[in-house]
Amino acid sequence: MNTKRFILASFIVFILYQALDFLIHGVILGSQYMAIQNVWRPDMQKMMWIMWITTCAFSFLFVYIFSKGYEGKGIMEGVRFGLVAGLLIQVLNFNGYVIYPIPLQLAIQWFVFGTIQITILGLVAGLIYKPKKGKK
Repeated sequence: MNTKRFILASFIVFILYQALDFLIHGVILGSQYMAIQNVWRPDMQKMMWIMWITTCAFSFLFVYIFSKGYEGKGIMEGVRFGLVAGLLIQVLNFNGYVIYPIPLQLAIQWFVFGTIQITILGLVAGLIYKPKKGKK
């Protein structure tokens, strides 16, 4: 494993995840969230640190799994990995529609935007992570 590339890719994936989350949930879906604000925890903002920690853990695990399956097939390997990982995650996340009283349209948007987000993260992992020379 190329530790420097692993750490760099994990850090960039973390930062990009946060930025895309803000874009998706703060900008694109923000008005929809305001329409159902009674669903959310009133103290949610005080608990955001938990999301930062879990996103950090996700970022390192995401890049770790990518690095262990690395085949050296270029940027499309990262896109493929991100798409498959995104679909896997979003299929499970769709259960939120069953649990929370949210509109179906919002659940579908979570699925679509979440899959796109994770696919982009895979692309970035594919661009940044490379094993040490002579190793795959």
